[in-house]
Amino acid sequence: MATILVTGGTGRLGRHVVPLLRTAGHQVRVLTRHTTDGESGVDYRLGDIARDEGVAAAVEGAEIVVHCAASTKFAENRAMVRNLVERASVAQVRHLIGVSVVGADRVPVRSRIDRMTSGYFALMVEVERMIAQAGIPWTTLRATQFFDACLLVVRMMVKLPVIPVASGYRFQPIDAAEVAERLAVLAAGPPVGPAGEVAGPRVYTMKELVRGYLEATHRRRLTLPLRIPGGAARAIRGGAILAPGQAGGRRTWEEFLAETLAAAEAGRSHAL
Repeated sequence: MATILVTGGTGRLGRHVVPLLRTAGHQVRVLTRHTTDGESGVDYRLGDIARDEGVAAAVEGAEIVVHCAASTKFAENRAMVRNLVERASVAQVRHLIGVSVVGADRVPVRSRIDRMTSGYFALMVEVERMIAQAGIPWTTLRATQFFDACLLVVRMMVKLPVIPVASGYRFQPIDAAEVAERLAVLAAGPPVGPAGEVAGPRVYTMKELVRGYLEATHRRRLTLPLRIPGGAARAIRGGAILAPGQAGGRRTWEEFLAETLAAAEAGRSHAL
């Protein structure tokens, strides 16, 4: 079995990847910015990829790198990938696995309004290119939006008395744990370059995602359709970020909400 480094191994995606790799018998190393008790048998290394701190030591001796770390800041995402591929190249890593977003190259980001509303897709195209051109055997998996991220956004939206929802926008969100399953399989195999796309089992409008949360939390809010201008928004309305033929996910948004809210309620009850 291989020695595998997981960047962001305590984050939204990486925390699901790590136990799967351990169960498969790999020696797992995690690069994280924060101290953690973590999982037994995992080698945790402190470091900051964006600042290139601790990266060389974490990569040294690793045969495979699964890059799950991410930032809300575009510049940090670029710096992380740049530093990681440089260090991985020196360490002669034999397989670098990255995660991108479905539709990255199908959403045109050309105008100022495109960059404001959908700049993330252009960033992911850039990140994919950096990995592919690093000179390291590579694999990139594209996934749709994670349920966790959708929940974070929706929770912020419902704080408003009237919720603006992007009209015509459709999403096919997926459970991060199911993306992790695919990454674990890819880590066990050879580099394949583009590894296709993975998406959830159902397509939702933005209004349906919001309404699903409101119903699950027994709240009521008015929604206001908002038409987003620009070529990127037009592509998204046309289904550019959907992958209906690649619906590998099983868990639905409704199931995720029910289980997440139940767990939160159980946690509050236990605290009492």
